[in-house]
Amino acid sequence: MGGEVSGLLDRIAQLLEAAHIPFMVAGSFASTAHGLPRSTQDLDLVIDPPSVAAIEALLASIPADQYYVDDNAARDALRCRSMFNVIDLASGWKVDLILRKNRAFSRDEFARRMKMNVLGVPVFVASPEDTIVAKLEWSKLSGGSQRQRRDVAGIVATVSAALDHGYIEGWVRDLELAEEWDAAKSTET
Repeated sequence: MGGEVSGLLDRIAQLLEAAHIPFMVAGSFASTAHGLPRSTQDLDLVIDPPSVAAIEALLASIPADQYYVDDNAARDALRCRSMFNVIDLASGWKVDLILRKNRAFSRDEFARRMKMNVLGVPVFVASPEDTIVAKLEWSKLSGGSQRQRRDVAGIVATVSAALDHGYIEGWVRDLELAEEWDAAKSTET
């Protein structure tokens, strides 16, 4: 699995870079990079296309014989700041391309992304603090996801001393995530 996902990440990263679309790895791959590994069904990439032309360039560059992508869904995602999928036809792996939200946390999260190797591919990844906050939001939205809480607990257990706890606490307060944060801190990894 690692080889096919590594190759997929590398190919998608190259397509995004060629279209001049900044991106970062988020979700489970980000929490694994900073914490404890876990299986997942997809690869989450937050993208910040500078223009419609950049998305059009990306869509034009995706080989239809290798990937499935709904061009209209991609254009709608750009308009609505939502997401669209690219599916690797050879492996069945799904890449979620998530448009960066236009809000303070999402702007900070994207600005703080860090260069790391994920599966041997040099890419930008959401910081551990921002991955924690994003996972807490997903947990809250899903009614208290134990999986998201375990991901947070894994990051805290792995890099706690290096975390900017003040930064996390500020967003926890601003985004009203205190209940999720408390639950995640008491979750066993």
